[in-house]
Amino acid sequence: MDFTEGKEKFLNAWGALASSWGINRTMAQVHALLLVAPQPMCAESIMEDLKISRGNANMNIRALMDWGLVYKEIKCGERKEFFYAEKDIWEVFRRIVEQRKKKELEPIIKLFDDVTSVQEECDASKEFCKVVRELKVLSCQADSVLNKITNADQSWITKGILNVFK
Repeated sequence: MDFTEGKEKFLNAWGALASSWGINRTMAQVHALLLVAPQPMCAESIMEDLKISRGNANMNIRALMDWGLVYKEIKCGERKEFFYAEKDIWEVFRRIVEQRKKKELEPIIKLFDDVTSVQEECDASKEFCKVVRELKVLSCQADSVLNKITNADQSWITKGILNVFK
């Protein structure tokens, strides 16, 4: 397999994988392109490589910058902005987990906090409150585990994962 074919296969796979995480395919492909790019790229190059519109490129670059996965670089003598991805894969993982927590886990924990004030007056309300409490405990435990993972040293996590599979 040559480089072009391998790169295209990687970009498509990264995009498809991200779709299953709830991230749009193009955003993931822009990220993948910048992740494997040896030099920062301008929006026009990104558009050309991925065959996407300027608006689509700009929107996804901005979203990736908001996530802390992509940075902007200004080059002297150039009018264009250039973009590059965070290359430390552990840091990429941490930032994705942090964003997913913020967008998915934290709102559901807040919802559970809000609905725990339901009065237990009948069998249905008692069952509702029981399930909500159990879901809240599980969600808070997941939040705690994710906090530990994202704040941990990469070598600690790697050793822990390897110990699980021994």
